[in-house]
Amino acid sequence: MGGKLPTLEELEKMSTDELDELLGLKPKIDIPPGARRSLEQVGVLAPDEGGLPVHSLANQPSSLVRAALGGTTRPLVSRWGHILLRRALASRLEAPGGMDPAEFAALRVAALNAIGEFTVARAVAQDVDTINWNPALTSAALDAYVGTADLVGACPAVRLQGNRREDGTWRLFQGICNAYAGESARAKTDIERVRYRGQAANIDALLAQRYAGAAGQGRGAVTIEWKGVTDMNPLRFALANAVGEPIPAGLLENAGPYYARAAATAPMLSLPQRLAASETAGREGILSSAALVDLYAQLYAEEAGEGPAYERARLLRQAYVGADAAARMAAIRQLWAPGAGGAIDYARLVLTAYAAARVEPDEDFEDDAAPLVASMLAAGLERDALRWSAVAPDGGTAWAQLAFASPGRARSVSTGAVNDFADDDSSPGQRKSQFLVAGLAGLGRIDAGAVPALSQELGMDIETPTRWTRAIDAAAAVDNQALVVFLAGLGMQGSGWDRMTARHLYHIVSALDRVGLSAEARMIAAEAVARG
Repeated sequence: MGGKLPTLEELEKMSTDELDELLGLKPKIDIPPGARRSLEQVGVLAPDEGGLPVHSLANQPSSLVRAALGGTTRPLVSRWGHILLRRALASRLEAPGGMDPAEFAALRVAALNAIGEFTVARAVAQDVDTINWNPALTSAALDAYVGTADLVGACPAVRLQGNRREDGTWRLFQGICNAYAGESARAKTDIERVRYRGQAANIDALLAQRYAGAAGQGRGAVTIEWKGVTDMNPLRFALANAVGEPIPAGLLENAGPYYARAAATAPMLSLPQRLAASETAGREGILSSAALVDLYAQLYAEEAGEGPAYERARLLRQAYVGADAAARMAAIRQLWAPGAGGAIDYARLVLTAYAAARVEPDEDFEDDAAPLVASMLAAGLERDALRWSAVAPDGGTAWAQLAFASPGRARSVSTGAVNDFADDDSSPGQRKSQFLVAGLAGLGRIDAGAVPALSQELGMDIETPTRWTRAIDAAAAVDNQALVVFLAGLGMQGSGWDRMTARHLYHIVSALDRVGLSAEARMIAAEAVARG
């Protein structure tokens, strides 16, 4: 107001939040001093719980960490890469020297959102007191709350920060949070103001109004009309799911994988809805093999048996309890039924991992050895997979994956067997063979002298350095697990394995192996051969 008192007309147009700020009534903190938490370490996974070392990044250049995390804006091609990156991002870590801890937390929360890990992102954001949230952390946390449809969870920050943001999403959150603070009339006014000003779509304002009305007082009937709505957005999806409003199927048909990632772990959705989304989540690493099995077990136990999902649940049960190995294997093959492209969906291999581990190695199943091994390694069941070594012929796809399965320093792989594999490789550009050689070279499981010749034969280059390869090699040289994982995640972004190069795979596998993450390095290499 330029230092002048507002006019009566201006006062009438102000929201209650604006009046509170004008009169100095807005609270500055929401946590008593004695209950506030330190920002020295932020994260939810301690080292003794599987997290990475707390001081990993203390002496690392903040610019490099910022570039690695800020550049992670898409899901990864590798399921095992996703699992490892999630673990690193959730770890309890100190911020790099010269970086504000709130900025470090914001970068990690945003990266978790980018790979579809909204629940973990929310947990990391909640490990920072809202009084310490900067605009970037607020924005990333809000995305996490939307991704989990936990809209009220954002209220402490929304109410504390007041009018720091002017966008429609923020204004809708203000209305919702006011309702759950017992200020129903104020909430209704807030949401109606957003609607009339056109700051948010009509459908979003109506859904927010219904959500706010569920707080209790002043609840009124709100009719949701989807006619004329032609697209979907994350807030709309979250609000509709939170209030139990069915979303027209047509809006989700081509809406993108974001909605499957959010739906797969949304507890308010029905079992069929979560199952429909579970394949994307399982394929990418958001859901484990055990979690997928649990979903289908619930369906088998609760539903009255019809439809494709129930048929998969029935076949999965048969894969475990079939009368003999042949019956169990037959059920597994049906679950693996190739899709339109003629390949087995990797999500189905993840689903059958533990059933595959129960199949005894048998020459009668030699033709199934490659997908059985891929299935077991998708869940990290390396010991079970290694039992198939006697059945898997040298130079075959099962053999190529098993070359990575053995822990410790395995003996060098024969170049003759590698050449046999390459001769039979029908993947585009012999990509599987390139990944095999790159993975073996990265793990030191092939004669180093043979790598240049094999690389030339396969038309690949794993040695020529780039800015990224120099960074990840330097991080490995100083034994920095966290930085290696962040840089590996940066290098594994993409929509499919056709976006991965042998050079990137070689440096990722080599760096992970050198910093003590050899199990993850081996699983990423085996996955590359299976999916390349």
